[in-house]
Amino acid sequence: MAGTELTETFDAPNGTIAWRRTGSGPPVVLLHGTPFSSRIWDDIAAALSTTRTVYLWDMPGYGDSAMHPDQDVSLPAQQRAFTLLLQHWGLERPAVIAHDIGGAVALRAALLDGAAYSRLALVDAVSLRPWGSDTFRLIGAHPEVFAALPPPLHQALVEAYIASAAHRPLHPDRLRELVRPWLGDSRQGAFYRQIAQADQRHTAEIEDDLHRLAMPVTVIWGQADTWLPPETGRRLARAIPGADLHTVPGAGHLIHHDAPAQITGLLTAFLTAD
Repeated sequence: MAGTELTETFDAPNGTIAWRRTGSGPPVVLLHGTPFSSRIWDDIAAALSTTRTVYLWDMPGYGDSAMHPDQDVSLPAQQRAFTLLLQHWGLERPAVIAHDIGGAVALRAALLDGAAYSRLALVDAVSLRPWGSDTFRLIGAHPEVFAALPPPLHQALVEAYIASAAHRPLHPDRLRELVRPWLGDSRQGAFYRQIAQADQRHTAEIEDDLHRLAMPVTVIWGQADTWLPPETGRRLARAIPGADLHTVPGAGHLIHHDAPAQITGLLTAFLTAD
């Protein structure tokens, strides 16, 4: 999509971050998950930017940010990168919207680094154990085997894996855009690296502290999410005092593409609520 390139950079300890800012008004920061990038937020960011200053970024090891061998792309490393990025932006209490592992990163930054948000939206978020699809766990157990796949087989695996996150068929152009960051010699290894470093102990560390979240929180979940079942969303909402829960029919883990109007409406209402 034209005009959505990440034109700015920030050097985090685990790699250079590509980011961009768009719109004007109160700040809202969007976090992507795995194996995605900030591009999943493009359409929603465009809508929000009519009344907000929207910050988008690719985590190190994802999208257009740095990818390199032996890179630390664990949740603690991404947490630290996010906390430093908020400081770089000079944002003291932005609204935060986070999907998938972005949810874990945002939660860890708030609970362990003291990052302050005006409000927090958790969208099909990695948060409470267990998490990760069967495919995710299989790859995580044998990353070196999958990393050695011939490129055509690697591409086919990534396409099928990403497509399985959506409840409705992804448009070929959309699928191609989501797969693109993982194609090529250095990027193929990066795809399996980020799965291999996923560790549920990094969400276990904060599960008992979720009650300390003091900002308004909304939990949004695709009713047809096969990667993170809706029951996880219900458990998460119960664990956070005062959190609202919205379950979206006909939407899978990639709720951005299955139900863009519904999620945009829910997020807009949340951001403007008293």
